[in-house]
Amino acid sequence: MPEIVDHHRRRLFGIAAATVALTQLGAIGVANAQGGGTGATQGSAGSHTTFASLKQIEAGLLTVGYAEDGPADGPPVILLHGWPYDIYSFADVAPLLAGAGYRVIIPYLRGYGTTRFLSDATLRNGQQAALAVDIIDLMDALGVEKAIVAGYDWGARTANILAALWPERCKAMVSVSGYLIGSQAANKAPLPPQAELQWWYQFYFATDRGRAGYPQYTDDFAKKAACPLSGPELPRRLRHNGQSIREKAFAAEISRFESQHHAAVTTSNT
Repeated sequence: MPEIVDHHRRRLFGIAAATVALTQLGAIGVANAQGGGTGATQGSAGSHTTFASLKQIEAGLLTVGYAEDGPADGPPVILLHGWPYDIYSFADVAPLLAGAGYRVIIPYLRGYGTTRFLSDATLRNGQQAALAVDIIDLMDALGVEKAIVAGYDWGARTANILAALWPERCKAMVSVSGYLIGSQAANKAPLPPQAELQWWYQFYFATDRGRAGYPQYTDDFAKKAACPLSGPELPRRLRHNGQSIREKAFAAEISRFESQHHAAVTTSNT
């Protein structure tokens, strides 16, 4: 799982996914996807904080909030964020892809941002198959027959499932910091103690206490999940390139996934 509180690294995951996609698709150093556009726009990491357009659409069990950029008739690219990040992981790469002529679609996954369940009766389910179906439903709602799908963490796993189960809907796939399709059998294999320690929150979320504690202390758990150690090791892990975590930025990050469904989706993710 990526370091939750590190905003620089969060954006690097997004940039990495898009850079690989651009390279594979020939968008770097080429005019654009349609042969007559403006080419990829330039900008340093962290220079973009908004999107060209934020939209909402009903798709399957959800009303999905998503960002969109680029020409409406461009080849569609769907970018999928991880836990517990959000669509702003791709704030810097969306204009790059859009400038290369692609139609960029970046949805909030269930439990994040403005994405909501349509019915109170629907199970707040975070299972990997459910997230993949959400993206198929979104593609259907948007009239997208086939797309390039890229993501990291939860998003990478979702992209993998799309490619495996719906290959006819997936033109290409980019998977960054992913862990393929989860295997319940493989998850039973023991790891060395230090490795087990890194996954403490998965054990915690599987308990009644964890399911009650995560919604109550979401921001504290988001910080701690990145730094499972205590004592002098903790401050070091909370730094990146000599810079301490920016509490103001972290507060903004937390506000984006303070969805009423976030905790339930997170603690049921398997």
